[in-house]
Amino acid sequence: MKKLLFLLACTALILSTESCKETAKENTKVLTKEISFTKEAEGKLKKAETDSIIATLDLEIAEGDYETQTGLMYRKSMQSNHGMLFIFPNEQRRSFYMKNTEFGLDIIYLNSRNKVVSIQKNAQPLDQTSLPSEAPARYVLEVNAGLSDQWGLEAGDVLEWERD
Repeated sequence: MKKLLFLLACTALILSTESCKETAKENTKVLTKEISFTKEAEGKLKKAETDSIIATLDLEIAEGDYETQTGLMYRKSMQSNHGMLFIFPNEQRRSFYMKNTEFGLDIIYLNSRNKVVSIQKNAQPLDQTSLPSEAPARYVLEVNAGLSDQWGLEAGDVLEWERD
């Protein structure tokens, strides 16, 4: 009887070890899967003086602790007509950094009226240097590095956006 119980225990141990190996393999696949863009809103950047449209963007929204802390981390790239809009519950000075972000960004800080208050241009991939806003911001828009110069975007310009 003891031998039978011993054999059953050994078999259960072997089967559970194999199951753990499979679970570990599945988790590795999930962790290495490319994070894809999810359009949740559309935005139009407009010049303050003329109200003319500078750019139209498909936006992914980041709100809540996890999304705002993760942002565009672990992604390889982003299309030039895409952006990530961070929504915070209040307006205050903000600071971002590029930890685990693999491509350059322009970080555009906007106040509660959606006006650009400052821009951190050409933020370098994987750099942990703090990139603060020059004034209180409620929203932060991240786009590919160089686009704010290409568009001629400056403080006072406006982002009009609407959720899908």
